[in-house]
Amino acid sequence: MASGSFGQPEFNDVGSSVNVTLCSAPQIVEASVAYYFSKILEMPFDKAIQHVTDALAAKGFGVLTTIDVQATMKKKLNVEFRPYTILGACNPDFAHKALQIEDAIGTMLPCNVVVQEISKGMVEVSAVDPVASMMAVKNPKLAAIAGDVKDQLQQVVSGL
Repeated sequence: MASGSFGQPEFNDVGSSVNVTLCSAPQIVEASVAYYFSKILEMPFDKAIQHVTDALAAKGFGVLTTIDVQATMKKKLNVEFRPYTILGACNPDFAHKALQIEDAIGTMLPCNVVVQEISKGMVEVSAVDPVASMMAVKNPKLAAIAGDVKDQLQQVVSGL
C-alpha cells in the first residue's frame, strides 16, 4: 500500500476489494484486501514489532520466525531496503487441528504478519488472510479452521 497525502491512501492492487476506515490516532487507516488485511500505526518501527508480538501473544499466537528483510537484502544483495520484518505467527491449537486434518498443511504454516515502515514514525502491519490461503486446499474441514484463525488475526490487527 502506498500512502498519498495524509488521509488519502492510494491502493495499487488492481482487482482487489478495498475497504478503508479512517480512525483516530494512533490508528490512522485500516484496509482490507483480498489476500491480506492491514492497519497503519503511528509509532516507531522497533516499538511496532514488540507491540504486534504482544498483541499476537494475547490471542494465543507465538512468533516462531522473525525475518529481518532489510538486513537480508543488505547482506545478500548489498541493497538498501526500508525496515521490513516478517513475523511467522502460529497458534498451536489451530495448527494442531489443521495438521490432524491435512498432514501436508505445514507447507502453508505459519501465518505471516508483516511489519514495515512506510515513513518515519508510520508503520503498516499486514497479516495473511488464512481463508484466502486455504482456498488452494480443497478440504472443507480446513475452511472452518481457517475462518477461526482469520477472525483471531483480524482481531489482532484491528486492535493494534
